[in-house]
Amino acid sequence: MSSGDPIRIGVVGGGAMAQLVHLPLLSDRSDVEIHAFADPDGVKLRALGARFSIPNLVDDDALFGDPSIDAVLIHTPNHLHAELTRRALEAGKHVLTESPLAMSSADARALLELADERDLNLGVGFGHRFRPDVSAIRAFVHEGRAGQMYAARVAWMNRSTLRRRNFWRSSGDTLAAGALADLGLRALDLLMWILDDPEIASVYAVRSSDTETPEDAASLMMKTPSGAALSLEVSWSLYASEDRHYARVLGTEGSGQIEPLELFHCVGGRPMDVTPDQSHGKRKGNRFLNAQRREHDHFLRSVRGFGPRIRHPEQIRHLEILEAAYVSAAENRSVDL
Repeated sequence: MSSGDPIRIGVVGGGAMAQLVHLPLLSDRSDVEIHAFADPDGVKLRALGARFSIPNLVDDDALFGDPSIDAVLIHTPNHLHAELTRRALEAGKHVLTESPLAMSSADARALLELADERDLNLGVGFGHRFRPDVSAIRAFVHEGRAGQMYAARVAWMNRSTLRRRNFWRSSGDTLAAGALADLGLRALDLLMWILDDPEIASVYAVRSSDTETPEDAASLMMKTPSGAALSLEVSWSLYASEDRHYARVLGTEGSGQIEPLELFHCVGGRPMDVTPDQSHGKRKGNRFLNAQRREHDHFLRSVRGFGPRIRHPEQIRHLEILEAAYVSAAENRSVDL
């Protein structure tokens, strides 16, 4: 691939994120060619191939074996991510996969080592990292304007629907199938991203299911060595008018939250609203899609060799936290890390 050539992309899996986000955004770029698409559902394969004018509708083996493909995007059920990522890396492709990277910390570590060995980018889809409101609250915390953090909370709760939207997530083992692993890993990444990955000393978790049945909801409490309390709540079956996604941080000199974005800093003993104006007029666009565009920009620049190679070593530790959470829930006790 020369500097002026489009990056040739192979897309594996035609899930909702591929259909509604990644394929439309990538097909709109002049610096990218969606060269091949693979999905076991033949009807979906042909329909999406025609809709986005993808020239090569193939199976996984043919896609990974195509030497002209530079990078692979993976949009399959959670329990398939690790194996498909491994195959893509072994074939010499850069990878951007949906979260989770893997369903165990051991598998995540092996994938990171493989990507390092092959000098390949290994990205995980965390579009929230590229949102302006997340960047604002992260900067507020990192600059010390909240003071010493003593508590933080994140929730990722999806409204209950008549047709369970996550039916395919019942595949795989307990960790792969439950809301704690699916929504929880995204929520945990958001919280840890805002707080700059603090060390976690202990974990206590409660699942909505006390059997091997995948849980619809879970709550997780984490404690840092300094005594700060971090909590996480997830649900696929929230009884409310709409989904609830938010994060809040509390410090000795200020606090912040999303959504909506609010930042308060103590000045002269009084709380002052220091929330930046992010309205950008009437043409600010779709915040979610804009974040996904920036995520693509970040990944594609690294594929071209501009900037540092993308890797996510923190995902090993995040999976270790989730593994400890499942032990905690099963044994009804706090687990030290």
